[in-house]
This record gives sequence, C-alpha cells and structure tokens, in this order.
Amino acid sequence: MTRPAGPPPSDAHRQPAVPDYAVVIPTLGRPSLRACLEALARTPGPLPSRLVLVDDRNTLDTAGHADPRARGLDVPALLSPVTTVVSGGGRGPAAARNAGWRAAGPVPWIVFLDDDVVPGPSWAEDLARDLARAGARTAGVSARISVPLPPDRRPTDWERNTAGLATARWITADLAYRREALESVGGFDDRFRRAFREDADLALRLLDAGWDLAAGDRRTSHPVRPADRWVSLRTQAGNADDVLMTRLHGRDWWERAAAPRGRLPRHFAVTGAAVAAACCTALGRPRAAAVCASAWLAGTAEFAWARVAPGPRTRAEVAVMAATSVLIPPAACWHWLRGLWVHRRARPMARQHPAGPPPEAHPARARTSEPVSS
Repeated sequence: MTRPAGPPPSDAHRQPAVPDYAVVIPTLGRPSLRACLEALARTPGPLPSRLVLVDDRNTLDTAGHADPRARGLDVPALLSPVTTVVSGGGRGPAAARNAGWRAAGPVPWIVFLDDDVVPGPSWAEDLARDLARAGARTAGVSARISVPLPPDRRPTDWERNTAGLATARWITADLAYRREALESVGGFDDRFRRAFREDADLALRLLDAGWDLAAGDRRTSHPVRPADRWVSLRTQAGNADDVLMTRLHGRDWWERAAAPRGRLPRHFAVTGAAVAAACCTALGRPRAAAVCASAWLAGTAEFAWARVAPGPRTRAEVAVMAATSVLIPPAACWHWLRGLWVHRRARPMARQHPAGPPPEAHPARARTSEPVSS
C-alpha cells in the first residue's frame, strides 16, 4: 500500500525500489502506541503492506481479531486498511513477535517496532534505502535509536538506564528482519519472557548460521516511559535471562553481543557480607559480625553513590536510590540463582534450515553490524 500519489519525484530525489515489508508491533495497550502509529502514518514513503498489532495483554482471549477497535486499540485511518490484530496470549515479547511475523503473510521483510517508540520524520523513505541496500545474506538491518533526555536537569537512574538503548546492538525497538532468515532459525526464542536478551539471542543465532547483520540510516526516537520508584528492583529479573544466554551461547556471549557485564560479582560480595554478618551475630561473634556489617555498609554506600552522583540529586531521587540500593544486590543474586535452576536443562534451539543463507556473489565479509550506507 502507498500513500496518495503526488507529483512525480525528480530523478535526483527518486526513491530506490523497496521490497515489500510488514510492520509488527507487540503492545500492552499503552497510550504510547497511538503516537507510534501516528508517526508511522505521517512519514513519507511506502506504507507497509500489513501492520500486525500483537495484543499481549493476558486478560484477553488468544483468538485473533481483525478489528483493532474491538481490542481498544486506536489506529490512524491511513493504516486501518492494512491493520490486523492478533493476541500474544500474555507470553512476553519474544512469543508476541513470533505470533506477529507469522501472521504477517509471505512478505520478504518484517520490521519490528516497540509500542513506545516514535519513527522519525523520514522513516519510511530511509527504510526503503536501508532495505534496498541489504545484500542477499543480510538477515537484519537496525535503526539508529535516540533517547531524548531532559535538557534542564541531570537524568534520573531510570532515564539513564533507558538511554543505554541508544548504544545497544540489535535491539528490536526498530529492527527489520528478512523473513527467510527468521524462518531459517525458528524466530525468537519463547523462553525469554521479558523484553531483555531475546533480541541478542536471535542476533547471535543468525550470525552463527552464517547471516550478516547491518546498521541502517533510519532514525527512531525511544522516549523514556513513565515508571514507578521500584522499577530498578524489578529489572533484576533479567539476571535469570543472562543465565539462559550462557546456557545457549557459552560464556563468551557477553563479548560477542557487546553486552555490559553489570555489577553481579559486586552484588554477590555485598550480599555475602550481609549474610555473614547475620550468621556471626547468631553465633555470638560480635567482632566478626561488625567487620562483615561494615563491609556490607561500605558496599551498599558505594553502590548508592554510584547511582546518585550522576543524577538530579533531588530528595525523592536520593531516597529511592538509597532504598533500592539496599534491595538490589540480594534481588540480583536471587534471580541469578533462580535462573541456574530454571534453565539447568536449557538447550539451544535447533535450526529450521541448516543449509544457512544463500551464497554471496562477492567475497565474504566479516559478519558484524556493518553499516549499509556508503
């Protein structure tokens, strides 16, 4: 589907032919979805042949529904004719994206967007160029993500956490994947139930299968969504996903995915000091308990200051950082240990087509996130 025809473009501004593509957006019905769809409808260039909204609210039935209004989803008029809504069943973003691309039909490219991003003003035109430049072995083309931060103050801990998406590799906030490549490796791994590591897992499996991944030129904004004061505590559940990644990809996956290691070793040290202090107290060894308690206090204070120092340092922010800095280390350790148990028998997904991608007509290149632009 294309937008209403206007004057023919000059040769200097003529767009390259773009392969047919579908857009898949998993959603929990957040208000940000409307801003995402409005930006998608405004941008000049070829519209998607299909827009698949995957409603992942687990309170709804699992049957598909063609009418977005029946799900309470507001879709701009320009996109309504190509929009289909299916249910994800509340199984998380990986399963939701699988449901979406499989419902999109036989289109060669699937563009995954999050429901809280805003495509740039020339997004569709830039996407056309990104896909037209992709080689036969290119499985995916990522966008350039920006995270707007407050201009008049230092960002909070949660805002800084979100800002890390701007430099993350292979994030599906805006990433176009070739359908053939998705089919060859079986799509996303449904065992990743949170919006964490499921994108890196897919990218590593594609690279291992011989595909390339590239960086495109289109731009997408990822605003910081509202969050409560305990959001940093809930995100510690991702430590279990890190265990799953190690089971599936080996211990070197951190380097291959350019993923930051985080503070888990320090969290274990701080939590161990707290446990040791409690044990020494119970055994009637006050001096040893005091030493261990001092180590716990020093580690907790260092962690809290590391989070407070770059932030706005308001009274509310300092109070939240102090409280969560006490709770995060044991929470991180608990989720890591839980992951060891839950994923103790995890095995890598089997490839659907072991032959891999088609051969290239030019000499082999390193399979990295190389830009598609000249």
